[in-house]
Amino acid sequence: MSGNTMTLVLGGTGKTGRRIVDRLTAHGVPVRVGSRAGAPPFDWADRATWAAVLSDVDAVYVSYFPDLAVAGATDDIRAFTELAVSTGVRRLVLLSGRGEEEAQASEKVVQDAGAEWTIIRASWFSQNFSESYLLEPVLAGEVVLPTTGVAEPFVDADDIADVAVAALTETGHASQVYELTGPRLLTFADAVGEIAAATGRPIRFVPVSATDYAAALTSAGVPGDVVSFLTYLFTTVLDGRNAQLADGVQRALGRPPRDFADYCRDVAASGLWTG
Repeated sequence: MSGNTMTLVLGGTGKTGRRIVDRLTAHGVPVRVGSRAGAPPFDWADRATWAAVLSDVDAVYVSYFPDLAVAGATDDIRAFTELAVSTGVRRLVLLSGRGEEEAQASEKVVQDAGAEWTIIRASWFSQNFSESYLLEPVLAGEVVLPTTGVAEPFVDADDIADVAVAALTETGHASQVYELTGPRLLTFADAVGEIAAATGRPIRFVPVSATDYAAALTSAGVPGDVVSFLTYLFTTVLDGRNAQLADGVQRALGRPPRDFADYCRDVAASGLWTG
């Protein structure tokens, strides 16, 4: 048995990672934040930073930046997990994308790494409307996206964090693939409508073609790789393949997932969406 006691949270300042760090800290679990600003720093693009963050680590939450679907992700996951297991890591919890076929290669790498593993396949984060690239459009009162009537079971980042913490600290989650969704299917127009209702502000949803969306991002100075990735998400992952609910939150935690309306109420109450 490994004598290591630390839990490493990669992407520990991101949407899911910081929530996991907060929960582990509240539980008294020794935790190390894996980020470029961490001490020691961690960078997926610099393998020389990997060994130091794995010192004395027993369990790792693996969140890959920018996404497991991008080229080179599987090679990085393989190299990292091999190093992790060789240094004494006994438990790996991987954040994966629901409906992303490319991500499944990385899932297989983690499953074959030689440690206990749990896979968390998450649907679209509710928090993308408040902590990511959709916040600015919401504040501007117009959300323009290349999607129309396809429904998505938006999942709350707090649910993802709760499942990850359970998998990192409890027994009974090894060799489990948890597909995490919210309790309802909503189109992006539905979601924007619920945000508008919660804030009492007029917020329009405007569907556009993928070509026009990519052109607008490019003209706004968004890097080409980011444009390609966002276009991939909206044209491939949001093609209807995920338009059904899953029971991962219930199986992992014994409770239903958080509803998008609850998320909207809490963010609206914080004042974030009203500036």
